[in-house]
Amino acid sequence: MDLWAQVKTWMVLHVILGYIFVTSGLIICFLMLLAYLFMWPFSQRLYRKIVINLAYAHWCQLTFLAQWWAGCECSVYLENADDEKFIGKEHTIVLMNHKYDIDWLMTWLLAERWSMLGGTKIYGKSSLKMVPLIGWAWMFTESIFLKREWEEDKRIIMHDLKYLMEYPANYWVTLLLFCEGTRFTETKRQASMAVARQKGLPELKHHLLPRTRGFVLTMNGVKGKFDSVLDLTIGFREDSAPAHLMSVIYGRPCKADIYVRRIPLDKIPTDTDENCSQWLHKLYQEKDEIFEHYVQNGGYKIGHRVMPRRRLCDLVVWGCWAVTLCVPLFYYLGTIFLSGSLLLQLACVALIIIGRWQHKERKYVGS
Repeated sequence: MDLWAQVKTWMVLHVILGYIFVTSGLIICFLMLLAYLFMWPFSQRLYRKIVINLAYAHWCQLTFLAQWWAGCECSVYLENADDEKFIGKEHTIVLMNHKYDIDWLMTWLLAERWSMLGGTKIYGKSSLKMVPLIGWAWMFTESIFLKREWEEDKRIIMHDLKYLMEYPANYWVTLLLFCEGTRFTETKRQASMAVARQKGLPELKHHLLPRTRGFVLTMNGVKGKFDSVLDLTIGFREDSAPAHLMSVIYGRPCKADIYVRRIPLDKIPTDTDENCSQWLHKLYQEKDEIFEHYVQNGGYKIGHRVMPRRRLCDLVVWGCWAVTLCVPLFYYLGTIFLSGSLLLQLACVALIIIGRWQHKERKYVGS
């Protein structure tokens, strides 16, 4: 392990990263609250422009962590090479498999490179909006939160999609929808395939049976505003660090491959709910075949490989946060340390030594 890789495992640096993320997140969420209270009642268009940029100023710290701190790589395989010119320049629904802890982070990394990050939104369970910082920001940026009760969720989806249809020009909305409804596990797959057998549907090896009602309602709700569906199938390479957030925090590069299909919305049958549901089931059967080939061969059998370039934006934003928040912190701590008693100074040194010793003793999950 080289010196810089060793430095990135130091707990003190993880504490500093966490301090910057949490403190900046509290500032951003407070500014979002002010914008909601004083801007939303008078100009929803201006409010949305403000919160999209505020959200980026916080979320891009995670993409900084992935691509600049850990050196994560993400290759894109486009079914149609010409589709890249549309990505990041239209309203779109994103469908994605959900097998890994950080599959969402890899898509955020691409969203940052394609200038889509601030406009990303999710379908999530209602409890997520209470998650500090990230959940609060999702709430202010108009993500859609569901209660897992269909009649109530139907009302929520129809109501919230109307708001997304009002977004200002050139502020593109990217709405992430996990049609499987939850993260993949083998236990969940077995239960899901029991339902598939009951319905006479083909069994899947790497996905759960998609839940179609929310998808059908969404397709009908975004007509005339959204342009496409982006179907993403993500896998991690054999030479990747374990696909966990701790790998990223410890500076270990995760290496992902994403197969991307852009499907124009007018190509999706919405004349009847049944036809739309069948289309989604067929899509997931194709996704399963694509991922099976990836697992067996270590790559996708088709697709034009592209590598979206890293932008400096998230690095610059993180640097600004680091200077703004750490300079006064270190000045304050240094003043306390130098003006404190010898006992206090010895206690500080002891805490640093204990922290380093505990880090060395702790066995990292990926090693």
